[in-house]
Amino acid sequence: MIRTILLVVYLFLGLFLIMPWFILWTLLTGKPDAMYAMAMAAVRSGLRFGGVRVHVRGLEMIPPGVCIFVANHVSNLDPLAFVPSIPRHVSILVKKELFGIPILSKAMRLAKFVPVDRADREAAAESVDIAVQYLKEGLSFAIYPEGTRSRDGRLLPFKKGAFVMAIQAGVSIVPVSIVGAQSLMRKGEWTVQPGEVTIRFGQPVDATQYTMERRGELLARVESLVAAGLPEDQLPLPSASA
Repeated sequence: MIRTILLVVYLFLGLFLIMPWFILWTLLTGKPDAMYAMAMAAVRSGLRFGGVRVHVRGLEMIPPGVCIFVANHVSNLDPLAFVPSIPRHVSILVKKELFGIPILSKAMRLAKFVPVDRADREAAAESVDIAVQYLKEGLSFAIYPEGTRSRDGRLLPFKKGAFVMAIQAGVSIVPVSIVGAQSLMRKGEWTVQPGEVTIRFGQPVDATQYTMERRGELLARVESLVAAGLPEDQLPLPSASA
């Protein structure tokens, strides 16, 4: 509990005392790089306060061009461990409710994070169109294709949105396996347990080799690569796979 409080206080102070200055700098220069780098460094430090050690594997797998990083989703810790591990500025599809938080909302918009309303299919489709445009402009994305967090840490079936985006934008997909976060902050819980999380980047898949009619094949390929980086207790149960 104490570690969780330290983590929350640390991130709160960073958001409301330091972030406004970086927002101002971004508005003056038109470049969000310094603000983004500061935010990622703050998150990494915050996790250390919370007793969470992040191990990153497979950075050499990441291609030099624009890509979509596709990862399994097991915990609210995932974005804090996963996104700062990516060695470049990436955008994220974010629940629209988070854009109601003062200061954070402005920072996310300047960083080109994209709000998503899951309850409104038309609005969600518009968000995907914006994301595709950002990809074409050279901004990579981090996405959880399961669409929700797994309750038991086991991989859930992927949805097609990320793969449609990759085909439309003509970019590579990097499969990412997140291991261990489900034990440190389970779904429905708000306390962080000390421990280790491993972020494992896998072999990229070139989406330009797939047509929209073959998006299901692309999905299956990437899903299998994410699963290949997971331990036995995070793989789908045989009945679920069937």
